[in-house]
Order: sequence, then C-alpha cells, then structure tokens
Amino acid sequence: MYWLAHIEGGPRRVNHTAVAIGDFIYSFGGYCSNEDYRLLNTIDVHILNTQNLRWSQVPSRKNEQYPEVPFQRYGHTSVAYEHKVYMWGGRNDETGCNILFCFDTQTLRWSKPEVTGDIPGVRDGHSACIIDHYMYIFGGFEEEINQFSCDVHKLNLKTMHWSYIRTSGQPPSYRDFHTATILNNRMYIFGGRGDTHSPYHSQEEIYCSQIVYLDLRTCEWKHPNTTGTIPLGRRSHSAFVYNNLLYIFGGYNGINDQHFNDMYCFDPDKNRWSSMKSRGIVPKPRRRQVCLVIDKRLYLFGGTSPSESPTMRGGHGQKLLDYSDTHVLDFEPNLKTLCLMSVIESNLDQTYLPQDIRWEIRTMTTANNISRPLNNTG
Repeated sequence: MYWLAHIEGGPRRVNHTAVAIGDFIYSFGGYCSNEDYRLLNTIDVHILNTQNLRWSQVPSRKNEQYPEVPFQRYGHTSVAYEHKVYMWGGRNDETGCNILFCFDTQTLRWSKPEVTGDIPGVRDGHSACIIDHYMYIFGGFEEEINQFSCDVHKLNLKTMHWSYIRTSGQPPSYRDFHTATILNNRMYIFGGRGDTHSPYHSQEEIYCSQIVYLDLRTCEWKHPNTTGTIPLGRRSHSAFVYNNLLYIFGGYNGINDQHFNDMYCFDPDKNRWSSMKSRGIVPKPRRRQVCLVIDKRLYLFGGTSPSESPTMRGGHGQKLLDYSDTHVLDFEPNLKTLCLMSVIESNLDQTYLPQDIRWEIRTMTTANNISRPLNNTG
C-alpha cells in the first residue's frame, strides 16, 4: 500500500458524507467551523473527478422551480443506488431531520421521494449501508427521545417502504458515530460512542472495540471471537471494503482524548485483526473524514485533526483544525506508479518525460482551489 497524493484546497468539511459512482465522488454537507448552522441554508454538494483529482461544487438551486433541496446538515448518511444518491437523517444546530432526499447524479437535481411504512425517528450519528436494493439504518442518537439507539431499519429503494427489523441475538450496545459495513450478507458494526448508563447520554462515554455483525439472511446478531491486533475503541472513524476484507482508518477516543491515523484490516473468514503498514505520507490523525474505494485506490478527504497552532481551540483541551486535504492510497501500486512516486519524492527533472506522464504527475501534486476559510473547530 502506498499513499500517492496529498492535495490541499478541496472542500473544508467535517462530518460530511460521500458516495462513489463511476469515476466520481459526490460529497454532501458537513460543517466548517464558525459557519452558521442554525438557519435553513441549502446543503452543498462537491464532486471529485478521480481521474484528475479536481474538485468542483454544484451550484445551489433552491428556488420556486427546485423546492426540494435539503438544508445544510451534519451527522447524516448517504448511499448510492444506480445513478442516484439517497440521503437521510442528520441535523443542523437547531433541528434534526428524518426526511428522505434523492440526488440524481445525471441531472444534478434533488427530489424528495414519497415513503411509507415505519419511518425511523429523527437522528444523527447513525450508519447506513446498502445491499441489493435495501438501505439499512443502524443506531445513532435519536432527537425526540434523547437517547442512543441500537435499532435496525431498512428502506426498500424500489418501493420506498420503510420497515423496522426485528432481530434476534444480542445487538450491539446503544451508540452513535460507529461504522456499518456490508460484507458477505452481513452488516458489520464497529466502534462508536455509547454511555455507561445506556441508552441515555450522561457524558460518561464508552468506546467498544468488539466487532459485531447482523446476518442479513436470518436477522440474527453475532459476536465473533476475534484474534490478532485489535484496534482500540473509537468513534467517527472510517470503514471500507477491499478484496473482501474490512478496513478501518482513523477516528477518536474521547476517554483518552486521542485522534488516530492508524489502519487495521479485519478478515471475516478468520475473525482476525491486523495492523496495516503503508509507504508514503500517511494522513494526519483525524476524525469525521470520508474514505471511499474505487477499483484499487482509496480516496480520503476532510475531517478534523489536532493542530499545533495556539489559535486553534477545541474540546477536551485539544487544539483542532478542519481539513481541506485529499489523500489517495493505492492498495496495489504497479511499476508505473512506483516510478511516478520516485520522480515526485526525489523531485527529479521531468523535462524529457512523455506529456501524459507529466500530466499525471501534475494531477497528483497540484492543489485545488475551492477551500472554505480556515477556522478553528470544536
């Protein structure tokens, strides 16, 4: 594994969501410190072209002709189904939401599908993942009852019908800001923040390091006995799948007041964790970033991380900084990629290189220019 690129100047976002469709990544919402999240401002949409690593922003279109644009939010979820993105949940600083929104990546327009069934209550910090034509929702912090959740709901994206899933076995503890990942007809839950007096939030946090999965064929929860190097419990990390293995990156443990930039791999056949090492410049420790896999590459962007600047102030004594960077990890770098990295890292003369090679080097080293102003975060 090789971290190939570290490009500044992308969207400065924290607690956003994103999906990959084709060669493009679509990022929705999130926050940047000192912006106003009390008013019902329209959500922003950013697009990354993974072929040239250039970010662009979709113009806001909320008016009489396009009344369905959702308000700006954080703690929401998004999933991709065919060429559309379905966004659900989240909140701003005043209110939460449980309305389903749909973003069409072909027309770049929002809609609000009519849904039926047992609609989940307003929440943020939940997870959403997709298998076949179903979107599964787990956990989060429910606004109306002011407590953490460990419920499972699913939405049929063909009929737009919500169902509450009655499960058997011991579910994961009540939590938010965990990850849920689909692998082998199972929904794997890892990490998140709970409370010692669950399901209520008494400020006495717990961070579970046990991986749990829901067998989607039987709706039974399983707690496998795991071996290997088990990662420390954390929240606001990222989880993704490559070659039928589950990976996690980064996150935050509030008990230790510690941010992470480590990567672990979980083998579901062996129930074994491994700590992963990589070449290149590893992203700084952070939480609330996004990680997405396209082919053999991982794209990571945004999040918040400790800063050395004395003007940056955060919670728990941390000095925090919102990030606008974009990182690319190649899981299986070929000879051409290794040669490109040698040219970049050694700052070699590119004069006699073919034009297409020089273009590729420029895409890996040239900053974007759509960042929001640099501010402190909490």
